[in-house]
Formats: sequence, structure tokens, C-alpha cells
Amino acid sequence: MNEEYHAPTLDSYIAKTQHEIRPTIVLAAFEGWNDAGSAATDAVRLLLESHEYEHLATVGEDDFYDYQFTRPKTRRTESGRVVEWPRTELFKIALPQAAADLLVVLGVEPTFKWQAFCSRIIKVAQEHNVHAVLSVGALLADVPHTRPVPTSLASDDARLQEHLKISASSYEGPTGIPSVLGVEFERYGIPSLSLWAQLSHYVAQSPSPRVQLAIIELLEEILPVSVHDQKLREDALAWKHGVDELAAADPDVAKYVEQLEQATDTSELPEASGESIAREFERYLRRRGKYRTDGPGSDYDI
Repeated sequence: MNEEYHAPTLDSYIAKTQHEIRPTIVLAAFEGWNDAGSAATDAVRLLLESHEYEHLATVGEDDFYDYQFTRPKTRRTESGRVVEWPRTELFKIALPQAAADLLVVLGVEPTFKWQAFCSRIIKVAQEHNVHAVLSVGALLADVPHTRPVPTSLASDDARLQEHLKISASSYEGPTGIPSVLGVEFERYGIPSLSLWAQLSHYVAQSPSPRVQLAIIELLEEILPVSVHDQKLREDALAWKHGVDELAAADPDVAKYVEQLEQATDTSELPEASGESIAREFERYLRRRGKYRTDGPGSDYDI
């Protein structure tokens, strides 16, 4: 009888290490250039809201931001109008049943002094025995909204590559704070990896629940977390139907989407290995068990 397949995770990676102080995994997402459709920060925010958490620190002095570039926001409260300044907040989610807790970094990409900004985050993370760092981003791409959202995991760390069966990113060019933060952590011997999801560039407005959901699903695969995403699934399905209707109403857009579909469908696909097939089947069973009910139409296809 074949042994049951268990997909490798960051939790199982850390479980193999020796440590006296309980370790953490850093999960980071930033508003701005790395956050198309706000999908990355919305996904991490939903994960945070699905658990009890402790606020650890705030990083966000005037030295880090140009307020003409990253505007503060005003909000009305019962006690009057308040100004919300660009900030990055650090939270801790205790996961006693897992091998590590989660340290969530959620905020706004700074304008200035990126290295000093990263040093502040790294200092807090080291105080909580960080063992690995996962940054999350979303980008605009020439992909059709009618196909599964493309996602990718990559790392330059050989240990993470071997454990998670992933490779290094081949990208070279302008970069954002998630990549810089990962490199800075690696300077201290802390391995990092990145998760990216692609959003169809012709529907770049926020929010983007379908891409957000794709990120959530991948986070649930590699982190010891579960996210309350039933409403998000409904929003993603409604979002897709809405974009379908808009595309169908414009012949030029419909033709363009069809061209993207053909390019996607005819692109060379990686050879399916036994391990990848097992991973996809396990993913299917997990989602089916999580969302299926006795009523009709309960299996979401988005």
C-alpha cells in the first residue's frame, strides 16, 4: 500500500530544526507597487482577522514616507475626524498546535530609507526567533480572468528549495520592499521565499477577490493556518461573473480575452509528475471537504 502523501510545508520545514525558544514564521505584505488589486494585503489581512493576534510593534515615522506620494487618509469616528498615517504593523498569531507561530508584517511600502525600515522589522522578528520569511505580492499580467489565477513560489535558499520542491526566481529588474526585506533577512542567515499571484491587467481595480482567494489557498497549503473564506469565495464568484458580463458587452475586450485564453491554453505545460498529481488531488479533496454541503451548487468553480 502506498504511503499517504503529505505536501511539504513551512511548518514541517521548521519542525525538523532544533530550537530552545519557540520559533516564528514571518508573513509579510505591503500596499503599493507589489500589491495589484490590493490582493496580497487583503489576503494577509483576512488571514490575520481569522485568528486571535497580539500587536507587537509599529514601524512608520515621517522619515520613511513622502506623504505626497503615499497620502494619509481621513476617517470619521464618533469622536470626530482622525488621520490615518501610512504605517506598517507587526502582529503575532500563536499557533500552539503547529511547530511555529506566525509573525505578520502588514503595511505600506515606504518611500525612503528601505534598509533602516527593514532593520526595524528584522529586530522585532529576531526577538521572536524567526526561522523563515514568506513575502506575498500580486502583479498585473497578460493573463485571462477566465482561467485559474497563476501563482508561484520561489526561494534562493537551497534548503527551502529542496523541502518545498521549488526553485529560485529568474527575475531581474526593478524590485519592491518584499524582495528587499527577504534579502535583508537572508543576510542574517534566515531563509526567505516569495509568493506571487497574477491579476489580469484589464481588471486591475481593487478589490480583486479572485486573486485574493488564490493567495489564501496557497497560504493555507504552506502555512499551519486556516482562513474564514466562505464570503470571499462568494465574492470571487460574483466578481468573475461580473467581469464575464463586462467582457461580453464589449467586442474588443471579448476578442482580447479570447486571444489571452488561446495563448494560455497553448503554452507549454510542465510535465505532470506523480508528486504534482498527488499534490493537486490532495488540494481538491481538501477544498471539497471544506466547502461541500448537501445543497446544490455548493462546489465552487472559480
